[in-house]
Amino acid sequence: MGHPISLSILALTLVAAACGGRGDAAPAGGGAAAEGAPASSGELTAFELKNGIGPIKTEIAARPLDHAMAERGEKVFEGKCSACHKFNEKYVGPSLGKVTERRTIAYVMNMMLNPEGMYTRHPVAKQLLAEHLTQMPNVGLTQDEARDVAEYLREQATKPESE
Repeated sequence: MGHPISLSILALTLVAAACGGRGDAAPAGGGAAAEGAPASSGELTAFELKNGIGPIKTEIAARPLDHAMAERGEKVFEGKCSACHKFNEKYVGPSLGKVTERRTIAYVMNMMLNPEGMYTRHPVAKQLLAEHLTQMPNVGLTQDEARDVAEYLREQATKPESE
């Protein structure tokens, strides 16, 4: 069996090659393809390309900000996410300051709830892994916690970058 570091480098090289240099990929809006129809990116449906792969199987409409949810989300974020993510700079993971302007709420939640599946199958997550060389661990959030964190991220997106 090979050296663990050599295997890690090989795995990262394969992931980077599979990504095809597509960049930070699709904005939150997505296309007009039918939700259940297979999309052009392998076996993923248009819904999965737009909203990620995981337990969140329906779109989540962005309503007016819920400050109580955001406050709960801030506590979860500080306890489980802030060691790797900052809002206005790349850290261990990508900057999250405007993530909800680039991704849907469902995508953000699926990334938190199913990072392994996302890195394995979703082209945007594969690209992020290739860029950051660190896979986000599954920190065991519930769907409610993930939704609260997503609301906190939405709230942060409304703030000037200097904060």
